[in-house]
Formats: sequence, C-alpha cells, structure tokens
Amino acid sequence: MAEFASVGSYVRFEHVIKKVTRFVRPSDVEEFLQTVLATATSREEVLKRGTKLWRAQTVHRDKPIHTDPSFTVLVPGPVLADRMKPFADRAKEGRASPMGIPVLYLATERDTALSEMRPGRASIMTVGEFTLLKDCRVVDCSVGSLGASIWARYSTEPPPAVREQSVWTDIDLAFALPVNPADDVADYSPTQIIAELFKQNGYDGIKYRSSMGSKGHNVALFDLAAADPDPASLKLFQPERIEFTFKDVT
Repeated sequence: MAEFASVGSYVRFEHVIKKVTRFVRPSDVEEFLQTVLATATSREEVLKRGTKLWRAQTVHRDKPIHTDPSFTVLVPGPVLADRMKPFADRAKEGRASPMGIPVLYLATERDTALSEMRPGRASIMTVGEFTLLKDCRVVDCSVGSLGASIWARYSTEPPPAVREQSVWTDIDLAFALPVNPADDVADYSPTQIIAELFKQNGYDGIKYRSSMGSKGHNVALFDLAAADPDPASLKLFQPERIEFTFKDVT
C-alpha cells in the first residue's frame, strides 16, 4: 500500500519544484507523485452527464437600447454563450492550467463561481449555468481535508493515515489558494504538475474547495468540450457588499 514518506511531503515537493528543479526531478519527488496518484483512487468522484455547474467571468458586453431614432443608448448586458468558455488556443497561468493550455474552471454553486473572481466593488460579471455533456471522473482533493495545514505540529512522523491526510490537506489548500496576477509563475508549478499527473492518467479533472468563504467547490475540467453553457442562464451580477476578515499569523 502506497504511503507518503513524511507528514510534510507536499511542502518538500513544493519547495523543490519552486526553488530547486522543476523539469528534471529527483527520485523522491517522483516517488511522491506516484504516491499522490495511488492515493487518489480513494478520492475519485464521477460527475454524471447532465450535472449543472457554474462559471463566472469578469466580462460583459454593451447592449444597445434604441430609445430614440437619432441615437442609441448602450447598457451592460451578459456576454454571449461562446465567450463563457476559454479560448482553445490560449490560456493564462492558473492553478491547474500552464501557460497556453486551457482548463475549464467551474464551480458547484453560483455564488462560489462569482466569489472566485475576487471582484472589486464596481465589477460587473457574467455568470452562467453549464451542463456536463459526459460523465467526468475527477479527483476530489477536499476529501478528508482538515482545512488547515498540520505538518508543522509534528516533531516525529505520525502514522501513515495521518501523513496521508496531512498531504492531501496541503494539496487541497494549494489548489484553493486564489490566483493573484502578481504571483510569480513558479507559484503555480506544483499544482500544475499534479493536475497534469491526473490528466495523463485518465482523469477528467479536479475538484477542490473554495477559499473564498463559499460552501461550494471548484471543478477544473481538462476537456473544454466536456460542458456547455445554457445561453438562457446568462446574467449579470455586481458585488453588493465586500467584507474581509483577518487572522494573526505571527
């Protein structure tokens, strides 16, 4: 049975990938990835064809309203359905998507999709409901997640089950970490490598918790054609109130 070498195995993996070597990896990192793959089987979930998911974009279009024959008034309107899917030939860096390789980011709840955009007070977002066009086998990284990293609590290695729970908690937290345009590209590399590990081994995507105060989960699908938006569901939303809570990390 596959076991992680340490309660802090993900932290070690992340350090090596970000700071030491990324493309030619040492044997202990490769062993870590194989253990991730082996233990992922207990976290498999099949999202059935017809499942409804949500996607939001911080975009809108100008919709003309003809109020007078001599001029046209433009008001915000939701974008067309085809704009709600990623471009097939381009992609920004993301937690599950390397530069140039798009991933379809969705959410199980509408408000989760909206919150993941981290909108400003004046942001106008288009949100729509997507329908899965096929069964999708995903790895749910949130299964058994403690919601907070625990590896630093241990001065000696705990039992294998605790090590596994610790590592998968850290994986879930890493995927849930909000994307920041100011992030260094290396910050995305660890989760991108894990995402590609799942993709190359037949999984259709990844499910992970939201860190934006929502009860919903995020779903990243590798096949852009796996889900389509319902044009009738597209609506505009704007934040009504933005609140922050803080914790002391010293």
